[in-house]
Formats: sequence, C-alpha cells, structure tokens
Amino acid sequence: MFPLHDPLDEILRAELAAHDDLTAALLARRGIVTKEAAEKFLNPSYDLHLHDPLLMTDMQKAAERLAKAILSGEKIAVWSDYDCDGIPGGVLMHDFLKKVEANFENYIPHRHEEGYGMNVSGIEKLAKNGVKLIVTVDSGITDVEPVTRANELGMEVIVTDHHLPLETGLPPAFAVINPNARAGETYPFHGLCGSGVAWKLVCATLAVAPTLRERVPIGWEKWLLDMVGLATIADMVPLIDENRVLATYGLLVMRKSPRIGLQKLCRTIRTEQRTITEDDVGFMIAPRVNAASRMGNARDAFTLFTTTDESEADLLAKKLEKANRTRKAEAGAITRAVHTRLKERGELRSIIALGDPEWRPSMLGLVANTIAEEFERPVFLWGREGNMSLKGSFRSGGSTQIMELLRATENTFAQFGGHAAAGGFTVIDSEVFYLEDRLVAAYERITENDAAVDALVERADAEVLPEEATSAFLAKIERLAPFGQQNTKPVFLLREVMVREISRFGKGEEHLKLKISSIDGSGRTVDAVTFFVKGSIARAAEALAAGSRANMLVHLERDTFSRGNPVRLRLLDIRLAGPVR
Repeated sequence: MFPLHDPLDEILRAELAAHDDLTAALLARRGIVTKEAAEKFLNPSYDLHLHDPLLMTDMQKAAERLAKAILSGEKIAVWSDYDCDGIPGGVLMHDFLKKVEANFENYIPHRHEEGYGMNVSGIEKLAKNGVKLIVTVDSGITDVEPVTRANELGMEVIVTDHHLPLETGLPPAFAVINPNARAGETYPFHGLCGSGVAWKLVCATLAVAPTLRERVPIGWEKWLLDMVGLATIADMVPLIDENRVLATYGLLVMRKSPRIGLQKLCRTIRTEQRTITEDDVGFMIAPRVNAASRMGNARDAFTLFTTTDESEADLLAKKLEKANRTRKAEAGAITRAVHTRLKERGELRSIIALGDPEWRPSMLGLVANTIAEEFERPVFLWGREGNMSLKGSFRSGGSTQIMELLRATENTFAQFGGHAAAGGFTVIDSEVFYLEDRLVAAYERITENDAAVDALVERADAEVLPEEATSAFLAKIERLAPFGQQNTKPVFLLREVMVREISRFGKGEEHLKLKISSIDGSGRTVDAVTFFVKGSIARAAEALAAGSRANMLVHLERDTFSRGNPVRLRLLDIRLAGPVR
C-alpha cells in the first residue's frame, strides 16, 4: 500500500501510533486525528457513546406526556411515514407500546392517495377513533395545518422528526422533538434519522416513568435497534457520531433478531441473516421495504415486521419480493422511454429534465439515478401524483452544486428538498414546459468557473497492488465499517495493471468481470467486477482487450457468492493506462 496524499506528520502519527499505517491514514482522511477519537470511531460503545435523550429540546415534556397517556389508558396514535425510515420507526413504537400494554394504533398514510406527511382527513379519522395523543415518526415538522386541526379536535401532538422545519416556524404541537428544528438545539448530535429520534423518545419515556420501567426489563429497548439500524442505514444519514453506534449495534441485533418477518424476508431474498452487512440493508432489504408503498401499501412492510404469525410473515415477505420485481419492471419501462426520448433528441444538454403525466413519481428516483450514472450529469424526472400535482426526483450525476442549482432556478418549483446527491421536487404546472431550459441556464451560470474533474489519484485513499487484495488487508478496512454517508468505503487506485481476461455475466450480460494482475505478470490474479455497466466504465470497457493496461479505482469486498468468500475488487472507474498524475 502506497500513500497518495500528504504523509502524516510526526505529531499525528504519534497520536495514532496504536494503528497500522493504512488505518491511521484512513482515520486521518476522515478527520479523526486524536487517540480518543480513533478509539471512539473504531470501537463504538452503546454504554459510552450514546447521548442522553433528555438533552433534546422538548424531550422531557414529551416523554412525561407519553408516559401519562400510556398509564391512564388514553388512546394513542403513531403516525409514521411510509418509507424505510418511517416504517421501522412505526414498528419500534408499536413494539414499545405493545410491551407497555398501551391503548394505541398505528397510522401510515397511503403514498399515492394521501401523500407525504400528516393530512387533515387522516387527523379527523383518528379523532373519530377516540385518539387523544398523536406521536409522529419521521414526519410532522412542516404540517402546521394538520397539527392545528388535531388541536381543534381535542388531540395533542408530539412531533418526532429530523427534517427541516418551515421558515415560518414550527407546528403548534404539544412537543417538537427534532434535533434540526431549532437554531439553539441543546442535543449534541443533529444527524439522527426519524427512527433514531423515535427510539430516543422510547428511551426517555422509560427513564422518566419508573412504573413503565417495571413493565420493561432493563436493556429490552436494545432489541428495537434492528429497526433503528435498518432506518439509519437505509435513510442515508451520516454514519458518524451517534449514528455509527446505532448502525453498528443495529446490525448486531439484526443478525440475532427473533423478528419472524425479518427472518422470512432474509430467506426470501437469499440474504444470510447472521452475517447481514450495511450493503445487504441498502441493496437488498431497504428496496423491498420501500417497494411496499411504491407499488401498493406500506402497511404490508409494517405488518411483516410486527406480525408473530409465521405463515403471514412468509406471505408478506413473498409479497414484498413480488412488489420489488414489479417496481424493477416499471422502472425499466420508464428507463427505456427516457432512452428513446434522448435518442430522438440527439445531442445531450448539460441537464436532463423529462417527464410524463403517466409516470408514477414514486418510481422516478430509481430511474433518475440510473440515467444520471449513465450520462454523468444531473437528471430531473417528473410525473403526475394521485392528487394531480407534478412531482419528481432528481439525482446529481456527480455534480456538487445540485442544491445551488435548484435555488438558482427561479419561478419553477413549488417546493423541493434533498441533499447534494438526491432529492425530490414539485414543479408548478404552468412552468413544467420550461423546466429543462431554466435548469440548463441556471447550471451554466453557476458552473462558469467550475474546476476540472478530479483525477483518479485525487479520488483515492491509497494505491494498492493486485496481490495486496487479501483477506488480511480487507479486515483492516472493515474495522472502519459500517460505511455510509460521511464514512464512505475506502477507495483504492490500481496503477497500470494488466487485464488478463474480460467476461460478461447476468441474464443480459449486463455485468462486467475482469481478471487483473500486476503489469509484469508477477503475483496472483484478482477479480474485478461491476454490475449494470454504464457511464465511463461502459465506455472504457468497449476499448479493453486481453492484454490491455489500465488504471482503476476500486473498493475491496468479499465475494459472498463464491466458495470461501474470496476478496474481489468492485470497479468504480477505469481508464486505459496513461500517465496518472
């Protein structure tokens, strides 16, 4: 392994002396530069590294109010979002309220009929059912009108959320628990997902109510971390600080979870429960959970995780798998339609913005991601929602200025939100015909002085030789797992390696596999793979032949489909060999 960046100075190397050169370099690249920070990062502790939930603004009053409702038998409703943050959060609240023998129900709005967040008609249904207290999960922070209506109907609302509030202020709830809601928030970490905030409410409620603690064994709440970990990884919040603890212990609980629905889902999708990783969550489990609301009803995913009936769990796991296949087919049809339109256009513009009233908005994030990766530019796709609004998704395609672009595109969006890589938007009906022109014009304005694309060397953490891709080397990397936002998988450069063999695999030969070795032929060969070849890799692959020399960017991973789980490389970028600066 060769360092590619500035070597650690003597003081920093001494601070990280307990770690080998690779680990020390990777820690430093992540801003971890003290002995104490390294220990906390590499050995996240449930007992030492989780913050007191009562430090969060409004948590004390919310926990006391929830405890009072439980103990007095008031009817409680848990209103959760329909995605793979809201559903796990609704599940953990269900499990807690069931454990403490509360009078409650779970409400999950229908994605296509009700849309995101709270709504007045749903609030009125809950009032008719005798609900006196509503606890939201992963929603509510912008729902001023529904919260106001709940108050008018004699209900109190505890909002638990992690999204940003409206500029006009917070909803008139009894309590608002959201580490991102206030400028002067006292909680030390602001990056929790919605399920993480809900779990903190559970812990706080047990802390303030000794009577409830008598009903719940000490430490029982740790079993809820399978849902917290699932949501934390799936919702792509930063896997640093407290989220690193929740994801780490969440994976541990998932591997041991007695939850029959999780067990059945793992068997259905052929994922080994006892070795679940963050990749299994992100690429296998979460898409099935999200498919429930995209293709039908989120209630199916919720019931899968809450049922104790083995037959029901088996049926629901298969139903989610079928929904996911349907999702893929529908997304594939839209992807083909986008390709056809782009081909008809001819020359590509700096932004791709397309839509069709027949496209289902819930499918468009998946398609936009595929198109953005293929054409390496921002993509905006829109369709018509059940309430007739024009909604869509965007993906950055590698652009670092996507949110700036949205803000610079004036008089076009009714609303938008997201982060640097992805998000959603609602476009004003009368302006949809000008969407691409305005985005292109705004993009040109903000990128006039944009720097050149980083060279391969600037994107890599270190340079390795093919023969260094061993289990021992990978074990060092895995010490930094789980990986995710703000703790990405380490990237390695292989400089001027020899491509020995090239093959395609998959039903449509859509995946690429290379066998590579050092240029002089010494040492062993190692496999390098990439799935659904597109973009720069697809273009480079067309020019490759046995005997080609190439520079590559890769992750190291275990091939779980081959005997012995050998180490292989996951291709991120490849270029025919030339001087690498």
